[in-house]
Amino acid sequence: MLVVSFGGPEGERDVMPFLANVLGNRPIPEAAKRRIAARYMRFGGISPHNGATRRFIEALEARLEEKGPMLPVYWGTRNGQPTLSAAAEAMQADGIGSALVYVTSLFSSYSGCRQYREDLHRAFGDLDEPIALHKLRAGYNHPGFIAAMADRLSTALDQAGPEATVLFTAHSLPIAMARGCQYEAQVRSASTLVAEAVGIRDYRIAYQSNNARSGVPWLEPTVGDALHAITLHGRTEVVVVPIGFDSDNMEVVYDLDIEAREQAESLGLRMTRADTVG
Repeated sequence: MLVVSFGGPEGERDVMPFLANVLGNRPIPEAAKRRIAARYMRFGGISPHNGATRRFIEALEARLEEKGPMLPVYWGTRNGQPTLSAAAEAMQADGIGSALVYVTSLFSSYSGCRQYREDLHRAFGDLDEPIALHKLRAGYNHPGFIAAMADRLSTALDQAGPEATVLFTAHSLPIAMARGCQYEAQVRSASTLVAEAVGIRDYRIAYQSNNARSGVPWLEPTVGDALHAITLHGRTEVVVVPIGFDSDNMEVVYDLDIEAREQAESLGLRMTRADTVG
């Protein structure tokens, strides 16, 4: 079993190399890069994503040991440590001939699916002995994911109260990228399934974390716009559900827990944030 995650910095010295991997050759203004880096520096340069992935792998290994099959678990990240190349070399050294690949990205898009496949091809393509990789499907509507998100939403609603408006959020994408995939449809589907499981009809969907702000049109409405629209309907409570993220990362702990919360408070909204599935 090969677990593949986005990766994240684990110290201040990791931030700029990490961002260089993430941004690649994209025409991102230097000011935007510094702004994104400052968000990580606020947390000591540490993203919570790697820690969450380690906990997931520990739970996966325990589950496999208890119920089988007895599969060794390897880990590689797209943008940090451990690298996919290191995982490929370790698997080859151990004589692995084939592997199931679980990518922690839940929704399909270029950056959430195909780019992972391209990176895997580069990392595994030059091995002396080929390893057959079998990628598991995106988990956006898997019953286990829906049940887990419904549980977290129910807990948040208990804290917020029954009159709260539910706002599902997912990472925004450039519109040109979104037109070439099923990302928007999958976000709507997952949100609907979770809402139905909890028994609510009044919910909204918004897109977050367009931190590059490069002038290219991205999916909307933004979280800020959605929060403003909620206040126009006289609501005073909102539950924000980061359905687009498998675990806490900078887009959750900064963009939602800090920026969105500040926006909500300025609008007179009491905001409760549902947990990610972890």
